[in-house]
Amino acid sequence: MTDTTDNLHVMNRAALTKRLVAGLKNREAVIGGIGNSNWDLWGADKTRGENFYMLGSMGLAAPIAMGVALAQPKRRVFALEGDGSLLMQLGCLSTIAAQAVKNLCVVIWDNGIYQITGGQGTPAAAARTDIVAIARASGIAHASWAADEAEFDALIAKALATDGPHVIGVKIDNEPGRNQTDRDPIRFRESFMRAMAQPV
Repeated sequence: MTDTTDNLHVMNRAALTKRLVAGLKNREAVIGGIGNSNWDLWGADKTRGENFYMLGSMGLAAPIAMGVALAQPKRRVFALEGDGSLLMQLGCLSTIAAQAVKNLCVVIWDNGIYQITGGQGTPAAAARTDIVAIARASGIAHASWAADEAEFDALIAKALATDGPHVIGVKIDNEPGRNQTDRDPIRFRESFMRAMAQPV
């Protein structure tokens, strides 16, 4: 477990998203935040009905994932969220901790910028704010930075095997998303609802 941002390896968001999705074997739900987070999820496996693509609203991946996790306590649920988006709904970390959502893992992709709106720096980057430390201070004991790809894999495995909630912070590069998610929210909703009706 890595407690600070010191000496973290900068990783590639799309590659890690593919690694995460490829390792899911039990109909786990994955909620992709807006922009690059869901574009990478779409590119990783657009056939998975258990993927939900957040379109148009910043900061809602973790709250939506929390709702899914509470509604389906036997299903593991992952939220993929950028640092800028999480800052829009930072209070959700306290709510996740208060609700003790055991089957939820929030992955925070942190490059310190609002990438899809022009690369403006986030307030967290300017103030050297540690988002994982905020998660821990909010009451999420299993909150860690992934030092490198091997530790990312280990933290995902831990989130799949042990009670949470879990938060995994990842320092990422600025590579833009290579895939554009279809702009079809009704289809995504219907597909996700059908997948969530299937037993784990």
